[in-house]
Amino acid sequence: MADLVVTIIESITLNNKDHGGTISKTMTGINNIYKRIVTVPNGVDTTVASFKSTVGIADSAMDIQNVKYIRVTNLDSTNPINLSLQIDAGGDDSAADASCTILVTAGKSFIMGAPHEGIHADDDAATLISSLVDLESIIVDSSSNDVDVEVLIASA
Repeated sequence: MADLVVTIIESITLNNKDHGGTISKTMTGINNIYKRIVTVPNGVDTTVASFKSTVGIADSAMDIQNVKYIRVTNLDSTNPINLSLQIDAGGDDSAADASCTILVTAGKSFIMGAPHEGIHADDDAATLISSLVDLESIIVDSSSNDVDVEVLIASA
């Protein structure tokens, strides 16, 4: 069992004043790490992670209740990626019922905590949603370029 320490450091001086900061979070009880670099071919949507409450349901699925930390980093120096968060709104370990797509520009990362009851999307009202559901999978679309992404997932 190990601890995962994630530290975000922001360094900026504006008008001769330091506006940077450091935030550090320690996650205890980490037993498994899933880390890989994936080349996402142009024009091919690529599933880089999937989550299920019963891991035997899908090949390579991670136990959604044990995952504590997710990071996807776009390693490309110029090209963005579309990161599609596939949502299991029904919470029944079936295919995704909804999705949310986020642009991750070159060199940037997307970070998420626990995917179990950690996301929701609503397309008919622009209101705060507090009844969260499960993340089913993460798909990367690299548009018309081959792009490398790094995926790191830590779980208990």
